[in-house]
Amino acid sequence: MEVIAFVGGSGTGKSHRALVVAHENQIECIIDDGILIYHNKIVAGTSAKKEASRLKAVRRAIFQDKKQVASVKHKLDEIQPKRLMIIGTSDNMVQKIANALMIPAPSRYIRIEDVATPKEIERAQYARLKEGKHVIPVPTMELKPHFKGYLIDPIKSIFRRRSLKKQDPSTIGVIGSEGFEKSVIRPSFSYYGRLTFADEVIIELIKNGVRKVSGVVDTNDIKFKKVDKGPNGLSIELSVTIEYGHIVKELMQKVQKSIQYEIEYITGMSVERMAIKVKGIVERAHT
Repeated sequence: MEVIAFVGGSGTGKSHRALVVAHENQIECIIDDGILIYHNKIVAGTSAKKEASRLKAVRRAIFQDKKQVASVKHKLDEIQPKRLMIIGTSDNMVQKIANALMIPAPSRYIRIEDVATPKEIERAQYARLKEGKHVIPVPTMELKPHFKGYLIDPIKSIFRRRSLKKQDPSTIGVIGSEGFEKSVIRPSFSYYGRLTFADEVIIELIKNGVRKVSGVVDTNDIKFKKVDKGPNGLSIELSVTIEYGHIVKELMQKVQKSIQYEIEYITGMSVERMAIKVKGIVERAHT
């Protein structure tokens, strides 16, 4: 199975364009926000857009739930698609999803900037931030059983590319030969406004990640900043003091994984870079 990543910032119009991208690349299945889409239907998983908060939605989107992972893996084994597209807000997110589902890493990355103009991306971001609109690349009739009580509007996208007009319609999301049908929903977490984290919160999460690693005595000189790679990427630097007797490389790998888990699971941000300096080594405390 070949895996293709479709990457772009939150609210830039990835789901809106997903079916056209899938059609052009002869992709059979799409993973988007926690669900597996095949032949115009949600066949496995649970949509992140059903969650009550943005944090829960992020966890759902990156497949933190074992039952969700099992259902999607089972369906993929059953379908055996030749090509699968994973939609994500960053390379890190797509890789995390592939790892969670134990499928191959993406062989190719398609960026939203490759298929949408800056003005189109700006309009999509306005719809997300100001109107709370989230697109799911599935027809409205298919969505209704999954989203009872949500406001759902259908969208029909007309083919505009000559290459598409020359091709026979794919079975993925095509209505006749004219276009794809998608739907807009307004999940409850859209109304919560912008979510930010104080610097003190990030620092405490980093410290908590370090505390969970046996063999690290202390941490200080913690610094972090946002990076250009992805809308929520972080670069982290810190110093640690460790106990004598540990293999430093292995211990630092454990520290990195622990901090990364704390940050990404709690905040939904992605750790793109981490530099750890071993500042001191002390004798192991005797009890």
